[in-house]
Amino acid sequence: MSNEVLILKEVSVTYRGKAYSKDALRNLSLSVNRGEVFGFLGPNGAGKTTTIKSILNLLYPTQGSIFVFDSPSFHPRVRQRIGYMPEIAQYYWYLTPRELMMMYAGFFGIKKNDALRKIDGLCALVGLEKEAGVLMKNFSKGMMQKVSLAQALINDPELLILDEPTSGLDPVARMKVRDIIKDLKAKGTTVFFSSHELSEVELISDRIGILNAGRMVTVADMKDILSQKGHRQSLERYFLDIITKEENQ
Repeated sequence: MSNEVLILKEVSVTYRGKAYSKDALRNLSLSVNRGEVFGFLGPNGAGKTTTIKSILNLLYPTQGSIFVFDSPSFHPRVRQRIGYMPEIAQYYWYLTPRELMMMYAGFFGIKKNDALRKIDGLCALVGLEKEAGVLMKNFSKGMMQKVSLAQALINDPELLILDEPTSGLDPVARMKVRDIIKDLKAKGTTVFFSSHELSEVELISDRIGILNAGRMVTVADMKDILSQKGHRQSLERYFLDIITKEENQ
């Protein structure tokens, strides 16, 4: 069994229209190790969400290969082992969180009684106990983020993919998400997440990768970044230095 849970090899994605062509990803290569928390960073439009959608087969790369758990990412068994929280949660507004998660549990073949126990636990975990039976039509973005995180955990994923997981959350809820990610890591779950909240990334990541204009600019250990050249620096400073150099080339 390989230590690499996720491998992207020379992945390119080109969006084509009648009068235009845009390279969203350009020869992206990346690996994520089993049990690590990997922060995936980049400016707006860098290609982070395109990368995530390609891993999940919501987009098909123009070229290159993606492997998850040593199998091609499109293999049906792979999907059973992944949890996914999208950047923007768009669920059926006429359902309650409990009903939504029951539907997702069915997708993964989880038995009803087991699903009900799991859903109660997940609602408590993300802070949805009081809203579990409330229709989602009037939920705030922060509430929908909690629902989205809970559904991503319904199948006890070995690889959890999060796209901007703390967007729209207040400081208390952001801290709760950090704690959940740390607990999952302690249990052996691999977490791959994108974020613009660099202070959050700094607190929980083992490694980070920086994407710019569809290219992987650098991959680095978090501990090395924070102690570069014998003095402590922030991830924000490191990120800005990297992107500034890229834009000046």
